[in-house]
Amino acid sequence: MSEQGTSASARVPAADESARIEKTGGATAVDRRFRNPLRGAAGRNLGLVIALVLVCLVGVLTAGERFASIDNLLTILRLAAVLGVISIGMTFVITGGGIDLSVGSVIGLSSVWASTLATQAMANSFHWSVMVFTALAVGLGAGLVNGVLIAYGRVVAFIATLAMMVAARGLAEMIANRQTWVVRVPAFSDVFRLQPLGIPMLVWIFAVVAVVGWVLLNRTTFGRRTVAVGGNPEAARLAGINVKRHTMYLYALAGLTAGIGGVMMLGRTTAGSSTNGLYYELDAIAAVVVGGTLLAGGRGTIVGTVLGVLIFTTLTNVFTQNNLSISAQAVAKGVIIVAAVMLQQRIAEQSRSVT
Repeated sequence: MSEQGTSASARVPAADESARIEKTGGATAVDRRFRNPLRGAAGRNLGLVIALVLVCLVGVLTAGERFASIDNLLTILRLAAVLGVISIGMTFVITGGGIDLSVGSVIGLSSVWASTLATQAMANSFHWSVMVFTALAVGLGAGLVNGVLIAYGRVVAFIATLAMMVAARGLAEMIANRQTWVVRVPAFSDVFRLQPLGIPMLVWIFAVVAVVGWVLLNRTTFGRRTVAVGGNPEAARLAGINVKRHTMYLYALAGLTAGIGGVMMLGRTTAGSSTNGLYYELDAIAAVVVGGTLLAGGRGTIVGTVLGVLIFTTLTNVFTQNNLSISAQAVAKGVIIVAAVMLQQRIAEQSRSVT
C-alpha cells in the first residue's frame, strides 16, 4: 500500500463499495493493513530506518569518535540538504510517472546565473534576495520548458530532460566562461552562516521543503492527482484531471526545487560554477527509488525519500571516514539501487497476488 490512495477510489459510490466488500467477504485493503500494519508504508519506512541505523553502526565501529561526533553529524546533514531538496521534487515527478535527468544541470545553471557580476551588483544595490529570485526563476523556467515539451510536445521524458541536462550545463559554461564566480554579497553569505538552535541554515531549508512536500503529496488535491496520473493516466483523464497540465506542473515543481538547490549550493560553497550539481540527478533518482517510490509511478513517499537521502549521504561519509575510494562508493550505491528495485518488484508481485 502507498502513502496515497488513488483519486478514483474516492469516487466510488458508497452503495457499490458496500456491495463489493460483501462480495469479497469483507477483506478490504484497510482490513489487511489493520491486520498487518507493517505491510505498507510503515513497514517500508521501518526497513529504511533499520538500514540507516546499520550504516551508522558500521560508521561507529570503523571510524569511532570521528564518525559519532556532533560536528560530523552536522556535516552529514549539511551535505544531505541540497540532494534532499531536489529529491523531493524528483519524488513528485517519478510518482507522476515521469523522470527528470536535468535537475543537476539546472542547479549548476541557476547557481551561475545568480552569481554573475550583474546579478551580484543588483543584489548589493537593492537586496540579497535578488540572487535567490534569479536562481528560483531560472530553475522554474527550465522545469516549465521540460513540462511543456513532455506534456504538450509529446516528447519522451527521458529524451526531453536529457536534452535539458546537456543544454543547461552548456549554457552555464557559456555564462560563466568556464570560470567560477565567487559570491561577494556579504548579506547573502551571512544568512547562510546562521545556525538557529545550532543547526545550519541549509538543514532548516531541507526540513521546510520536506514538510511542505509531505503536505502537498499527502494532504492536497495536487498530491492525489499526482498519484492518479502516475498510476493510470487514462483513468485520471476520464476522472476529469487535466493530465497534460498536471504533468507540466510536476516538472515545473522539480525545476523549482533545483533552483532552491542552486541557492543552497551558493550558500554552501559561496561560488557559482557550471560544475555545481554534477551527477546530482542520478543520486536523487537513486534516493527516491531506495526510499520506496515506484519507478513506474502511482506511489510516492516523501518520508522514504528523506530516509533514502540520509542513507546515501551517511554511507558516503562512512566511506570517506575510512579513506575508501570513490569507485568503491559507486559500487556500493549500485548494489543498493539494484537491491531496492528488486525489492520493489517483489512487493508489487505480492500485492497483485493478494488482490
